[in-house]
Amino acid sequence: MAESKEYMTLPEENGSINISEEVIAAIAVGAVREVEGVSGMMSNLGSSVSDLVTKRKDAQKGVRGVKIDMTGAALVLDLYLVVQYGHPIPEVAKSTQAAVSSAVEAMTGCAVEAVNIHVGGVALN
Repeated sequence: MAESKEYMTLPEENGSINISEEVIAAIAVGAVREVEGVSGMMSNLGSSVSDLVTKRKDAQKGVRGVKIDMTGAALVLDLYLVVQYGHPIPEVAKSTQAAVSSAVEAMTGCAVEAVNIHVGGVALN
């Protein structure tokens, strides 16, 4: 059965390019994994630190820990993170915003309006 997916559509000279919300989320997760001080990602549905997730999917939201708004001219991403103890949260958040914005724009050609960081926990290990 076909799933209902949202796509970002980029009009081109010879047609259009449709990029799935799941692809954009996967790019964001890949960029987050490279940021020093990020321990993992959390469910964006108000869960606890025990919901640390790297690859599981949420049926309603695509990739857990990433929420994407594609309604405007540019993308708005909300990321739900767990930060490693000892790393300054504002620095980790800024590094994550820069990494995700850069990766998504470079790989998709879609403008990123904002990357909102939600820190839901601190990992002590």
